[in-house]
Amino acid sequence: MKSIFPLALLFIGLTAFSPLHDGPHELEIGAAAKGTDLPLTTTEGKSVHLTDLKKGNGLLVIFSCNTCPFVLKWENRYNGLAKLSGEKNVGMVVVNSNEAKREGDDSLEAMKTHAEKESYHFPYVLDEGSKLADALGGSRTPHVFLFDKDMKLVYRGAIDDNADDKNAVTHAWLDDAINHLAAGEKIDPSTTRSLGCTIKRLPQ
Repeated sequence: MKSIFPLALLFIGLTAFSPLHDGPHELEIGAAAKGTDLPLTTTEGKSVHLTDLKKGNGLLVIFSCNTCPFVLKWENRYNGLAKLSGEKNVGMVVVNSNEAKREGDDSLEAMKTHAEKESYHFPYVLDEGSKLADALGGSRTPHVFLFDKDMKLVYRGAIDDNADDKNAVTHAWLDDAINHLAAGEKIDPSTTRSLGCTIKRLPQ
């Protein structure tokens, strides 16, 4: 019996936080963004679209939430990403698609509180019905999609290779992708594996 309990915990951990994709099909590199006309609600209650948030060199979209342990570890990099994106003329938006948790941890009011607590310096928006996540193939939090000036996907996946310690990162994939995008250079790798909690969609 002693060996069963650790195995059960391992299974739960793998299913809850697995890096494997289990949502809608992810947008392919080079493909045009979908869902650019979908209304997204900011924490101020305003309606915006991805096209409103894009800047001259493109747009960074990060699927996120308020409580996922992986988000809580990685989000201390969000403001730095917003600063870098702004310097490189790339827009940035963080998207909450956890539609199944709108009555609790991921309500619009909870999002507003979280954004204020963490001093977010970028738009944090509610994706009603997980429609944008479905359109782009977002499956995890955090899950990154970087688009160029023509809103074609140039990078998809993880922020970097160390959620626990930003000072111990050896591969800053997203930073590198933003810098290469702004410089008109090839992004390599253009995809990495996202690691995080599943986006909490409503049952079909």
